Amino acid sequence: MEPIEIGLVVTCGMLLFVVLGMRVAFAAGLAGMIGLIWIFWAKFGYDPARFGKALTIAAKTAGQVPHSKISSQALSLIPTFILIGYLAYYAGFTRALFEAAKRWLAWVPGGLAVSTVFATAGFAAVSGASVATSAVFARIAIPEMLKIGYDKRFAAGVVAAGGTLASLIPPSAILVIYAIIVEQDVGKLLLAGFIPGAFSALIYGLLIIGLALTIKGFGPPVSGFTWKERFVALPPALPILFVVVTIIFFVYNPFGGDAWGTPTEGGAIGAFVVFLMAMYRGMRWAQLKDALLETAKLSVMIFTIIWGVLIYVRFLGFANLPSAFSDWITSLTMSPMMILVCILLAYAVLGMFMDAIGMLLLTLPVVYPAVMALNGGEAVSAAESTFGMSGPMCAIWFGILVVKMAEFCLITPPIGLNCFVVAGVRDDLSVQDVFKGVTPFFIADGITIALLVTFPSIVLWLPSQV
Repeated sequence: MEPIEIGLVVTCGMLLFVVLGMRVAFAAGLAGMIGLIWIFWAKFGYDPARFGKALTIAAKTAGQVPHSKISSQALSLIPTFILIGYLAYYAGFTRALFEAAKRWLAWVPGGLAVSTVFATAGFAAVSGASVATSAVFARIAIPEMLKIGYDKRFAAGVVAAGGTLASLIPPSAILVIYAIIVEQDVGKLLLAGFIPGAFSALIYGLLIIGLALTIKGFGPPVSGFTWKERFVALPPALPILFVVVTIIFFVYNPFGGDAWGTPTEGGAIGAFVVFLMAMYRGMRWAQLKDALLETAKLSVMIFTIIWGVLIYVRFLGFANLPSAFSDWITSLTMSPMMILVCILLAYAVLGMFMDAIGMLLLTLPVVYPAVMALNGGEAVSAAESTFGMSGPMCAIWFGILVVKMAEFCLITPPIGLNCFVVAGVRDDLSVQDVFKGVTPFFIADGITIALLVTFPSIVLWLPSQV
């Protein structure tokens, strides 16, 4: 068999492993190892005496992947971003943020749900993990919504959907992973996530208000807060803003000139600032220990997925699948924009069966070169490109679109991870309840993605200022 044929067979086998329930990290690692052995043995003419030699070469090739890739300095952003979120939670910043949002926004129709969305967006600005955001607000916001008569399924859906905003609003672990895979500037990608993330939160809020206006008793507004109470609620939530500003200054100097530091340094300093604030607010050793353990658990899970998938990606390179897929995509007679839409729809389907990080790691080595080829290549200028943007800007635009699709996949059945997290935190909710509750947010996400595709400037304006 030719290497491309081996690549297709092994890829189908890997997808079968995933469908049968094997974890993505192990399915990808196993498939990649099998594929490497197969390709090297094929080069030896399937000589039984040389199978051991093929196995040795494959093992050495696969063994070099974890260290060579994980030792990347940019990946150190992931645990620091996650640590920021857990420290902020254990320091009590999340409850202060929710209280401030409630006092300022709860007066609108569906106000408490709208407050939850914007509070999750605020927490997303210091947390790199959607799962952590959903778990935190399932404890804080759902009881508040149930007290005033919200349907428990919709209340759970608000939290699960709001939690997805952490995938897009920096600091975002998924954006860092994307930047490393496609070898693009981490800082610009993080900047590019701010406006689309805020835009997504706004669309969610407008959806909730629309439902509250059309369905009687859907989401009663909460009134009675004085202006004094509103302003009093702001100072406890300000540390969140301070941390965000600190990170932004290290990624992008708003005063002009060079940035003050790298994104990695910004993440580390952000974590240190939150740690100092948490200690000042009375965080004890037990809480710090829990924050460190939760950070370690989530970081290990993400790094394990990266290790396994990168072995598979190394195999794809030997099988020559990425370039073959790019050639096939560019040979299609459909319009480039329609091809891009089809790719995004394929992500929506694939996300029903895979977790977001695994999905991106598995697909981007093949899909990204194809999208760049559609636009005219990585070095193309805006004037000569298909989508009206240079190669680096196209990489950023596509990255935000893909991460937004990853957000969408966090709430789609049957394995929407955020829905399982919310159901796990609340004993009175089943996973089916949460999936029913997030259904209206599918419409909101569809509108957001359509607008980001139609108006790329929503994504590209901020990074173009750097």
